[in-house]
Amino acid sequence: MKKFRKVLDGLTTSSPGGTGMGSPSCGSAAGTPTAAQTPKEIDIQETLVSENFQLCKTVRHGFPYQPTALAFDPVQKILAIGSRSGGIRILGGPGVDCYSQHESGAAVLQLQFLINEGALVTACADDTLHLWNLRQRRPAVLHSLKFNRERITFCHLPFQSKWLYVGTERGNTHIVNIESFILSGYVIMWNKAIELSTKTHPGPIVHLSDSPKDEGKLLIGFEGGTIVQWDLRAKKGDFRIYYDEAIHSVSWHHEGKQFMCSHSDGSLTLWNLRNTTKPIQVTFPHGKIQKDGRKESCKPILKVEYKTSRSSEPFVIFSGGLSYDKAGRRPTLTIMHGKAITVLEMDYPIVEFMVLCETPYNNEVQEPYAVVVLLEKDLIVVDLTQSNFPVFENPYPMDVHESPVTCTAYFADCPPDIIPILYSIGAKHKKTGYSQKEWPVSGGTWTLGSHTYPEIIITGHADGSIKFWDASAITLQMLYKMKTSKVFEKPKPGDARAPELVEEDPFAVQMVSWCPQSRIFCVVGISAYIILYRFSKYDANTQIVSLEVRLQCESEDVISPSENENNPCFSEPGSHSPQPHQQHPASPGSRTPEGVKDSIPCLKVKDRVVRVPPGYQSELVIQLLWVDGEPPQQITSLDINSAYGLVAFGNCYGLAVVDYLQKTILLCMSTLDLYGATDPYQRLTRSPRRNRQSTSGLTELTDNQQSIDMERSKSPTSVCVCSVGSPVPVHYPTSLHNDPRILPEPVASLRASHCSPVFYLLDNVKGPGRKLSLPTDLKTDLDHVNGHCTSPTSQPCSAGKPRIPMGPEGPRLTRRGPGRPPFRKAQSAACMEISLPVSHTEVGHASRRAMLQQLHGVTMYSHDEHHTTTSYCWSERESRENSFSRSRSSSVSSIDRDTKEAITTLQFGESYGRKSDAHPTPCLWVGTSLGVALLIPMSIPTDHEERMEEAVTIGPSGGVLMLKGSVTRFSFLDCMGALIQSPYEVWRDPNTAEDPDRPRKRKLVHFSPSSSQDACGEGHLAVVCSERQAKVFLMPSQSCLFVHNITESSFVLRADVVSVCNSVCLACFCANGHVMTLSLPSLRPLMDVNYLPLTDMRIARTFCFTNGGQALYLSSPTEIQRITYSQEMCDNLQEMLGELFTPIETPEAQNRGFLKGFFGGNAHNFDREELFGEAAAGKASRSLAQHIPGQAGLEGMKVAASGVVGDLARARVALDERGQRLGELEERTALMMTSAETFSKHAHEVMLKCKDKKWYQF
Repeated sequence: MKKFRKVLDGLTTSSPGGTGMGSPSCGSAAGTPTAAQTPKEIDIQETLVSENFQLCKTVRHGFPYQPTALAFDPVQKILAIGSRSGGIRILGGPGVDCYSQHESGAAVLQLQFLINEGALVTACADDTLHLWNLRQRRPAVLHSLKFNRERITFCHLPFQSKWLYVGTERGNTHIVNIESFILSGYVIMWNKAIELSTKTHPGPIVHLSDSPKDEGKLLIGFEGGTIVQWDLRAKKGDFRIYYDEAIHSVSWHHEGKQFMCSHSDGSLTLWNLRNTTKPIQVTFPHGKIQKDGRKESCKPILKVEYKTSRSSEPFVIFSGGLSYDKAGRRPTLTIMHGKAITVLEMDYPIVEFMVLCETPYNNEVQEPYAVVVLLEKDLIVVDLTQSNFPVFENPYPMDVHESPVTCTAYFADCPPDIIPILYSIGAKHKKTGYSQKEWPVSGGTWTLGSHTYPEIIITGHADGSIKFWDASAITLQMLYKMKTSKVFEKPKPGDARAPELVEEDPFAVQMVSWCPQSRIFCVVGISAYIILYRFSKYDANTQIVSLEVRLQCESEDVISPSENENNPCFSEPGSHSPQPHQQHPASPGSRTPEGVKDSIPCLKVKDRVVRVPPGYQSELVIQLLWVDGEPPQQITSLDINSAYGLVAFGNCYGLAVVDYLQKTILLCMSTLDLYGATDPYQRLTRSPRRNRQSTSGLTELTDNQQSIDMERSKSPTSVCVCSVGSPVPVHYPTSLHNDPRILPEPVASLRASHCSPVFYLLDNVKGPGRKLSLPTDLKTDLDHVNGHCTSPTSQPCSAGKPRIPMGPEGPRLTRRGPGRPPFRKAQSAACMEISLPVSHTEVGHASRRAMLQQLHGVTMYSHDEHHTTTSYCWSERESRENSFSRSRSSSVSSIDRDTKEAITTLQFGESYGRKSDAHPTPCLWVGTSLGVALLIPMSIPTDHEERMEEAVTIGPSGGVLMLKGSVTRFSFLDCMGALIQSPYEVWRDPNTAEDPDRPRKRKLVHFSPSSSQDACGEGHLAVVCSERQAKVFLMPSQSCLFVHNITESSFVLRADVVSVCNSVCLACFCANGHVMTLSLPSLRPLMDVNYLPLTDMRIARTFCFTNGGQALYLSSPTEIQRITYSQEMCDNLQEMLGELFTPIETPEAQNRGFLKGFFGGNAHNFDREELFGEAAAGKASRSLAQHIPGQAGLEGMKVAASGVVGDLARARVALDERGQRLGELEERTALMMTSAETFSKHAHEVMLKCKDKKWYQF
């Protein structure tokens, strides 16, 4: 426990806050600041210490990415899936879902359960075998065996055997003892298995199995078409089959007299052991006879399973085998049952399938009841007991990637009623037609732990769909799904917008904002739109209201004196607020005489009354408009507040605020215009001569703040225009900074005449539109990102292709024509393609632009990228880009490079807009990409009727706070250190019938900063985090109390103020993979773990923290990884996870009967230990394979407190104690036997002595 005491009397704003910024003081406001009364001291008891934090993975949800192998334990009823990245997913009943990872990361080739033993053998692509212990909640490797000279191709472990057969690429078969994981000296060499007369190598081993009739016979299948039955006792081959076609798989009949093979020509062959010279049956299930009498060629049958049933004909199930002439057919699984052939078409290629049978014994009637089919992107189970073969309803969340995930949100400790109501709404839309039987993979046990609370995960997808998931108690279950595309009209072929939307994802979800208390939901789409939803339990007929916002640079505007030039930045509210009555759906827009799009949105909202089902119902659509042939820039920030009834959003041009209750636009301004007179930068220019000499427009970077590029002083939106209904421009007054008359004379002349091509381009040119692809595989770029750790957000607009200045009409001629699509593939966090908008050798700067585009979805423009006529060669330019040091202030370097300042984060809340404020008022905190935090106070009517009729007024900019790097997060604490929640409106159903006598009023819940601090006086603390540092400010004085430089070599991708252990902290995730937590308000480092290097942009886009010490990210395109950074949750994790192994009695083998036992061979007289043990077979060559003890091995490892080592140690101690007790029992038994014998002897003697006596003689 640490106490922080900060005396505020006489505290200046420059003390802890202005560290190395070369910038204005941390607190500055418009006008003459008159500090309000401040408390004498802040007395906060911080309870969090480093011991409260520990980072570990909890659970992984979704479908295993790039699966490769499948296994099933028929007794324990658990399923294992291996992946190409070395992961293992073990699935059972509800809550039994475990993920483990091979340290090598090698692909899993094959999985083999030790049936009902609680162990699993994996064979990996690095030719290593691993034995996993499943008798613990987190599986661990007991042993590993690395083959040095041969490559593993196939493994087989007979039921209730401890000897594993391993086939290799050379055609040899090795035998491994499962208990010790040591090779046996018994080896079946390929040249011994085949006949000596054979001149060719038979190929790798593709099949190994013991005969159901005799366990001493091993069937070996070689890829080249050779099949050998090897007598393990006699060490010779019983028979050899040489077939013309390559073999892919072999399956036995349970009696051991027949087996079936699948081949590369699409055929199935059935062989009888009595006559192996030729197959008794050859079938081409999908090969038809052509007119010339020949069979049509078919694809290979990759696997076949031959299963018998007592009550019906045997099942023959196989994958592949379709004819080649039917192009475009989907992958199939074929079920042959008697004369009936059923072909099941799959959505994705089949990786592996496995038939589930009632018995684990291979010499009994199999009785198949289901078939598990592992596809590339799905897992399905088919019910074989019904004639129509329905599929089971999958209880696992395997459809996270149904459409690629583009964004995520994580909410812990939600209102308890929200999950049941979402589930009840979503259950009405579930698919039907599933099998009525229970899901067959039901093994393991799981109990609901005591540390559970309502959690919801929201995923946005590339097709515009939104999914709500119940994530309580480390499980995942889909609650509700909605489609945002239903708001818009489908583009018609004749529509002007249609050519731009071909083969694209125009509805991809970019950002979501959700208020669980009011159930207001906002979605930001890739096509620069925002949809606001309200929740209702009833269906309704509604007409969607559409607002159109023109938030873009005007390419032909030249700043000149105007009638408003002497006005402040913000005029009266009425002068820039659209009239409330302009709420009708927007007109389709217009085109210029040249055919260039202008004032039209990217998508068309439905303008008719639509029927909406219960759930989330769209109420308002806000769309950004095309401007002069250029599409709108993507929205980079969003916040919604249900108590205020406002939505704020921004992009790289500026900010807009919308009143969604009155359906009006309150504010639409460029970022620079927001500053008003409080602009923190002195934006001086270079001489015109200098600009003519270097048309690249990039001056030498200096640390001097005064050398900021003059072009930053021009507002990106010289004239910002909002349109509601019709595209009639509403002109806003410009800032005094934009008045040419107050600029230096050379600058004014340049602006008026555009005599310099540099300034002309900066004023007029736009890049080639938005670059919407989301690259995730940034191997080359991330070397730069993690090496220099350049910040993606310090330059908020990314470059497109270079443009050549060609006079006044040059840029217009090079703009995109109407037919060129403005959209690329959606910004999916799961897409894997790289698409960087770079030209020639711009490698160094490319990563920063690419990172920014994907993190914030904005298009960036940089001075040095609009020209091909440069004064120095490309190699020199590249070296300058790559040698750019990020140690200087991010804000300074950004201003020197960029022409726009993006809005990166927004937050509504009760605060003090100015230093002179005595009471908190509604405010909007605005964070920019240049490290500036702006406070915008608002005046909102409190009365219900007034709120619906009177306009909300937004005052001039209040305080301006400065940080290093782009601002990423705002949060507020009271003077006791407690988190201040944003005010919200209590949810009420908008479609319930109202009482005309008692009209309903909005019920608002406010959390005032001064509600619990009578002793501390007025005021609150503002926590502001950027990509480089965090600061804590005291409001309203705007004094910087604490500052912490989070990173110098990297940048923060995600930061959140979260509650942990009944306190709050600041959690950060950096691009170099570090996860950090800082105490509040003192910003002491509590945890810093190098957890996860940023391997691709998917992680950066989807990483998010939440309360309770939890976080998540998309670990692959199909999987969600949840982690915890709370020590308490790490301690309780074991009891939260499910048990994979449950003690179950192994089913007894059926009684074979006297005749079957007599004539059926000596299968049960086979002793593998006698053949394969060291005494009989000797030791294997040490160079052939290397034994590697696992972390949980018995050999000389330290006994751990928990985990498999401790379990084994405890089991060993218990075994010793049991043995000791058994020994004592044996001794006592021996004593009792001796005593009994003595008693018997004495009794016998007494009997002999007394047998001749009469009764009266006793």
